[in-house]
Amino acid sequence: MKPVRWIAIMLSSAALAGCASWFNNQHRTAERGSVVEYLYPQGDKPALKPSLPELHLPLWVGIAFVPGDNYSNLGEGDRNQLIDRVKAAFANRPYIAKIETIPSNYLRSRGGFGNLEQAARMFNVDVVVLLSYDQVQFTDTNRLSLLYWTIVGSYLINGNQYDVNTLVDASVFDVSSRSLLFRAPGTSQVKGTAPRVILSEDARQARAEGFRLAVEDLLPRLDAQLENFRTRIREEKAARIVRAGSAESAEAAKP
Repeated sequence: MKPVRWIAIMLSSAALAGCASWFNNQHRTAERGSVVEYLYPQGDKPALKPSLPELHLPLWVGIAFVPGDNYSNLGEGDRNQLIDRVKAAFANRPYIAKIETIPSNYLRSRGGFGNLEQAARMFNVDVVVLLSYDQVQFTDTNRLSLLYWTIVGSYLINGNQYDVNTLVDASVFDVSSRSLLFRAPGTSQVKGTAPRVILSEDARQARAEGFRLAVEDLLPRLDAQLENFRTRIREEKAARIVRAGSAESAEAAKP
C-alpha cells in the first residue's frame, strides 16, 4: 500500500474515532398514579361543600401509593422505603397513635373512595396519606456516540442522554368524611448520560433516584402543612376534634 494512501486511511480513522454521530431519536417514558383518577374514576367531581371532618385523637394513620394504570417500575420494596421516609414526618407527634403502611395490592386502580374505605377498615386507620406521582423520562441519542477502533475492528458505543422529572404529591384524607385535610408536593430532576449498552440500568437507577429526591423535597413541606393544619383547626375550625374517652366534640381543641 502506498504511504500516502496509508496516511489518508489513518487520518480518516482518527477523525472517525474523534467524531460523534448525529442521531435525531427521542424516546419518552412516563409513569403516573393520579389521586383524582383513583378516587373519582367515573369523572365525578368532589363535593363543593364536603362535611366537616371529625378527627378522633389520637389518630391512626395509613400511608399508601396511589395505584397507576400501567406496570410500575417502582417495586414494592422501593415504595416501602419511600413510605418509611414519609412516616418520619408523622412520627413522634402526640396526637398520632400509629402509622400503618398499606401495601399496593390493597388498592385497586380507579377503585374510588369505596376501595379506600375498605383498605382503611382492614388496617383500622382513620386518616390515609395517598402518595400520587408523575414521572417522565426523556432519552435521546446525541453526539456522545464514539467509534472505538480495536485490533479486531471498530466498536460503536452510542451515547444517550436521559432527563428524569418526578413529582410526588402527598394528599391527606379523612376517610369517614372523604375530606382532603391538606396536601404537600415534592419535585426532582435527575440528569445524566450513559452509553447505550448500560443505559437501561442507569435509567432505572435515575428513575429510583428521582422518586427518592422528590420525597426528600416533599418532607419539609409536609411537616409545614401538618403544623399549618393545626393552626387552621384552632383558628378556622377546619375540623372537629374528639379526644379518646370524650363523647363530645371540641371544635376549638388543639391537636
